[in-house]
Amino acid sequence: QVQVEESGGGLVQAGGSLRLSCAASRRRTFMPNDMGWFRQAPGKEREFVGAISWDLPNTYYADSVKGRFTISRDNAKNTVYLQMKSLKAEDTAVYYCAVGRLDSSGTYRPDYWGQGTQVTVSS
Repeated sequence: QVQVEESGGGLVQAGGSLRLSCAASRRRTFMPNDMGWFRQAPGKEREFVGAISWDLPNTYYADSVKGRFTISRDNAKNTVYLQMKSLKAEDTAVYYCAVGRLDSSGTYRPDYWGQGTQVTVSS
């Protein structure tokens, strides 16, 4: 059983910052996987936000967040982070962390999901 758990969501004013965390494990053992972040706003489909590879690591971002969001990982803490800056009202969504795979083109394919954490940006 793979467990994926996000934390760090909340309410923030437009222009502010927030950092989400994600821990993924199987039987309390860290899994060396490519990790991704997605979000889903009310009435919209879930969309890709960004991903980070396990090895180098390389990062990939959706155009809508490029330059404002940064994904990093701390393998010693078994945690992946999504640092969000210059937040906009349109960033309001439930943010999901995923365990999956990156292919050579940078396309991320999720295999396991967390339950999500709400981010609300007030304008």
